[in-house]
Amino acid sequence: LTGTKLGCSEGGCGACTVMVSKWDRSQSRIFSKQHLVCRHFSVNSCLAPVVSMHDCAVTTVEGIGSTKTKLHAVQERLWKFHGSQCGFCTPGIVMSMYALLRNNSSPKMPNIETCLQGNLCRCTGYRPILGGKEITFIQSFFILLMRNYSHNYNMGKRLISPQRPHKLFLWIFVRLPSQLNAKRCCNISLTPSERSTKPTIVRIATKLTTRHRSRYFPPELLVSSIISIVGYAALHILYAYRAVVHYITSRNHAATPLKFVGERVTWYRPTTLDQLTDLKEKYPDAQLVVGNTEIGIETGVKGRCHPLIVTPAAVEEISFVKNDQSGIEIGAACILSNLVQQLNKIVEEKEEHLTQPLSAILEMLHWFGGDQIRNVAVIGGNIMTASPISDLNPILMACCATATFMLHSRGTRKVTMNQSFFPGYRKTCAMKGEVLLSVRIPFMRKGEYMKAYMQSKRREDDIAIVNAALRVKFYHGSRKVEEFSAAFGGMAATSVMAKHLMENIIGRLWKDELIDDVAAWMREDFKLEQNAPGGMAEYREALALSFFFKFYIHVKDCLCKEGATKDEIASEEQCTKVPLGGNHPVSLSTQTWEEIPENQPKDNSVGRPLPHSSGQLHVTGEAKYLDDITPYADELYMCLVTSTRCHAYVRDVNLADAMTSPGYVTYVDHCDIPGSNECGVMKGDLVFANGKVTCVGQVIGAVIADTCAHAQRAAQLVKVTHEDIFPRILTIEDAIKHESFYKTLHINAGDAATALDASEYVIEGEMRIAGQEHFYLETQACLVVPQLESGQMEIYCSSQSPTSLQDDAASVLGIESNKVIVRVKRMGGGFGGKGTRYIVVSNPAVVAAKKCGRPIRCMLTRQEDMLISGQRHSFYAKYKVGFTKEGKLTSLVNNIYSNAGNSLDVSIPVMERALYHSGGCYRIPNIAIAGHVCKTNIPSNTAFRGFGAPQAMLIAEDWISGIAAKLGISAEKVREINMYKEGDSTYYGQVLESFNLPRCWQECYQKSNFNERKEKIEEYNSKNRWRKRGISCIPTKYGISFTEFFLNQAGALVQVYKDGSVLLTHGGTEMGQGLHTKMIQVASTCLGIPASRIHISSTSTETVPNTSPTAGSVGSDLNGMAIKEACEKIVGRIKPLRKNFPKLSWDDLIIKAYLERISLSATGFYKTPDIYCNWDQDSGECFGRPFDYFTYGAAVSEVEIDCLTGDHVVLQTDIVMDVGGSLNPAVDIGQIEGAFMQGYGMMMLEEPLINERGELLTRGPGAYKIPGFGDCPRRFNKYSLLKYENKKYQIFFRLQAVGEPPLFLSSSVFFAVKNAVASAWKHSGLFGSFRMDSPASCERIRMWCGDQFTK
Repeated sequence: LTGTKLGCSEGGCGACTVMVSKWDRSQSRIFSKQHLVCRHFSVNSCLAPVVSMHDCAVTTVEGIGSTKTKLHAVQERLWKFHGSQCGFCTPGIVMSMYALLRNNSSPKMPNIETCLQGNLCRCTGYRPILGGKEITFIQSFFILLMRNYSHNYNMGKRLISPQRPHKLFLWIFVRLPSQLNAKRCCNISLTPSERSTKPTIVRIATKLTTRHRSRYFPPELLVSSIISIVGYAALHILYAYRAVVHYITSRNHAATPLKFVGERVTWYRPTTLDQLTDLKEKYPDAQLVVGNTEIGIETGVKGRCHPLIVTPAAVEEISFVKNDQSGIEIGAACILSNLVQQLNKIVEEKEEHLTQPLSAILEMLHWFGGDQIRNVAVIGGNIMTASPISDLNPILMACCATATFMLHSRGTRKVTMNQSFFPGYRKTCAMKGEVLLSVRIPFMRKGEYMKAYMQSKRREDDIAIVNAALRVKFYHGSRKVEEFSAAFGGMAATSVMAKHLMENIIGRLWKDELIDDVAAWMREDFKLEQNAPGGMAEYREALALSFFFKFYIHVKDCLCKEGATKDEIASEEQCTKVPLGGNHPVSLSTQTWEEIPENQPKDNSVGRPLPHSSGQLHVTGEAKYLDDITPYADELYMCLVTSTRCHAYVRDVNLADAMTSPGYVTYVDHCDIPGSNECGVMKGDLVFANGKVTCVGQVIGAVIADTCAHAQRAAQLVKVTHEDIFPRILTIEDAIKHESFYKTLHINAGDAATALDASEYVIEGEMRIAGQEHFYLETQACLVVPQLESGQMEIYCSSQSPTSLQDDAASVLGIESNKVIVRVKRMGGGFGGKGTRYIVVSNPAVVAAKKCGRPIRCMLTRQEDMLISGQRHSFYAKYKVGFTKEGKLTSLVNNIYSNAGNSLDVSIPVMERALYHSGGCYRIPNIAIAGHVCKTNIPSNTAFRGFGAPQAMLIAEDWISGIAAKLGISAEKVREINMYKEGDSTYYGQVLESFNLPRCWQECYQKSNFNERKEKIEEYNSKNRWRKRGISCIPTKYGISFTEFFLNQAGALVQVYKDGSVLLTHGGTEMGQGLHTKMIQVASTCLGIPASRIHISSTSTETVPNTSPTAGSVGSDLNGMAIKEACEKIVGRIKPLRKNFPKLSWDDLIIKAYLERISLSATGFYKTPDIYCNWDQDSGECFGRPFDYFTYGAAVSEVEIDCLTGDHVVLQTDIVMDVGGSLNPAVDIGQIEGAFMQGYGMMMLEEPLINERGELLTRGPGAYKIPGFGDCPRRFNKYSLLKYENKKYQIFFRLQAVGEPPLFLSSSVFFAVKNAVASAWKHSGLFGSFRMDSPASCERIRMWCGDQFTK
């Protein structure tokens, strides 16, 4: 079963989601109207030990639908709505949604969005996934079912129909999922011999699972679970069309205690409290684990080993929620998702003031992880982990909760959860051998108020930066403080209470004068050093104060409503009572593209929105990625040994401990290389470090073992001795200081210095842009199979550049390229990150395969991949811009710096593209730009979608906004004044023809109702102090071609077989962008046959040689033209036959051609014509036509920010793109949306962090946050520019590249936020311009807002 994917090993991406089903004994009944409860829930399989699945049924994506049988409705909907691109994350998303449907047959959109909180997708931008499950989802879900099966189902006297779909889930006394695919529900008749004793239930359950398509709960588990509840009985079941008659119970059988002994770990599962406490006292150092969400990461990611683990999951005595008149008690082993259900019931039943702590817990749990975590994690784990940023501990401390512990030999003791409960980092007051039994939360009293707050980097499934819980009680009928509690997370090494605040506020009146005093007291309580763990010291202090201020307004409003005071909150503060962005029931979107002509032949598929050619394989989990390849019998696994120092000599590598590790085979390093140790694009990389390392994560060697687990364990035992070298150059600032540069490139036009001096106005500015992790869901991987007979190497890889990999491998092995065959089936995402950095895996693997003579497999863990494979280049710019009083640009002087890392890789081409795009969309008569490529001691940075252009254009838009601020006019006006026009020349000499950017700009303005919305935003901002909105319109102009001109070529091979089917091969690789789908459409149109007759197997260097990387958005242009040429050759050969036999079908025509000995195989080749550039990069003289054409677009985004926390939401985004005549509009829309959200991450959220030792801190989804489902614009509208004409360029099928150009349009969010912050500045009495670096994180937004809490 390869459908379930491993994406991160820490439960943060959801790719490994499966559904677990188990009988819930705590809720099970088989009496009268109730039935046995089967709990279905999604889990992260990467954190779920196999032993924890005892008595459970696990359903993977393969278990719900298949291309060989029938797709499940969830799968079909996702496929038809283009909800998958690379497909690696898709099985997990399918299973999350399916698990929701198993528990809720009619979910609303909020339910759907919540269930997907634990899933990430890097390709789609989320809209098509949500779109595939929007309002009509449930209706169409059941319509699909009813179409597939009979229209009416009779169960007893009840009619099951699309109007009553929930009845499908009733089955005797169980809710059995197999009913979903049943043709008839209750017509399984029993023979007389089946109506006797205990075996009856076995046969009934067996019939259910064998007669129906899906085996959701194995019969043996059904039997054992029922017997454990009702006992071994004479189970007399009379089964026909009506129902179950009765049963006879004898005695109850409790769950069985278990013990599993592994290679290094012993796992205990007690079933009673007595067994649990006895084990814990006997083994006090044993870890108590239920959901494994903490220990699983420690063992799976950090490599720690806990030899003894005890799970209380089956101990019902501590899995409860009870409530009485004074409060509620929650068992320590109560699953969080169950807790949410129970608390919601209590909140609905009780008076609002009583349940304020419960409401606070519910709000925090909504943002706590995803469903996969909430379904297995327990409240006891949250408490006992003692995290300083725990979501729940501050609430429990603030409401004076009481924890109950038990020691087996002593009994129970109760402890109040206050400051002494957490004596130190990750420590509690629990004594040795004690077990936490429960926590009791008191209800609130009249005149008592409580609220909890949290702020994190990402809105969903993220740990808190700071969280707080505040409680106040007033003297009866007054606003004088009688009691006050304030607990915070993220402000110290533990959850901490604000001592000075709590002492000094007693007796004070709840009035505005209190605010300044509270600020002073809290500054005494929380004095964070600048180098405090977690960083962001000033922001965290400001957050703590802001949380109190929010609480102050909330309580003040409550007091006024209850008559304790007549002091109402100000009208401008009313906004704090409403959720950020307001309440939104669903995420809405539209997509508009040019329809195909009515007279277009049916077999002409160009322009049709066909689903992804592998879409069905994606949604069923049948799509095979590299690590899904069946292991060879003698296969070995490789794990890399990397440097832990950023600049050092390697003095010794000690293998002694590793060699004694189980499964160890050998170790390879530079001594084992038969060819060259130098590799990479510029031959600046090393396969293995040789005596010296220049970054953390540089490959020193590799351990080879029999399994992945053994290889990883042995690699951890390799001891490397380093000797540090100074200086350590880590940042651009360090490189500038030490003059550490690979190269400086110049591009000049006119006389920038003289024009600057003559300008009416000049502004100067700086801007920093952080790097960005690719975060493709499938990490770098390869499988190398040596062919001993011929000395050949066959390499299966996840690479965008098969030919480059082939060249590197041949060089390393010291053989010719014809002995190396590279195959790429598909990739789980690439985004440029697999264009060159495959070398960190493939080259060591080929050396290992050569040495061992056996197949070698290696797939990096998420943490390894992020550490060693490079990122988007971070940029820094210092600029001067001259302009007139009207805002017309006169001169630009710009110094741009990029952080290349420890090798050149593609950093010079990245800087070249950055310089080509540094002017943005604007005509600048005089320009002088210098691009400095910095040499530093971090892993080599590499290509990433946009290839330097987004950074350069963001800098350009920054000085545009600076001009607008200086002149007091709108940035949109400055953009319009300076925008290129038809026939203008760029500063590098390319004439702009078919220049459609003004059309995109105007249509975007009109479709978004920009002016009207801007007026409403200004009105909103004038009335609201702590919420601000902003809107911005941004254009883009992106050049299409490789700037390394020799790469602008492609080849293809088209083979027509005797039966008329076609095998198509081309030089491009499929990474989710839909390239294969488009190429099939091209061949279909050229050959005049249905797309279904054409198949693409894989990309291979043995079929199409000397391929260029699939990058630069030119894959469709280059490969499509090559395919077109090959198809035209074949069509030309059979044209005489067609003329002579016009009525022959395609199949008959092809067999006729075969019999006539006409070649039905052809190659095609294409090179982009008329591109050149004469650029002296030292003098800066540049003239030419470096790009075949430009892709244009414009976007308007509206945002709302919370000035007190820095949080934001994107209310609406409207995009107009000039995509030409789209080959496949659905694929192109997906590329626009995916690029936009990836750019959103770059500019608003994602920021790799390294420490002073050069170690990457943001490894894995727990520390590094890419956008999630909740970050999508609330309204997301995309429009293709209609009635497109390009008279100048004969662009292939009128298509225009769309993979990279839309990414920059997400800067419309960045500058909309800047506009909102500017409004906050004005409200705070601040004026002028301010610097805004990227990403515009919540920290930066909050601190930019500038008010009394940030001083």
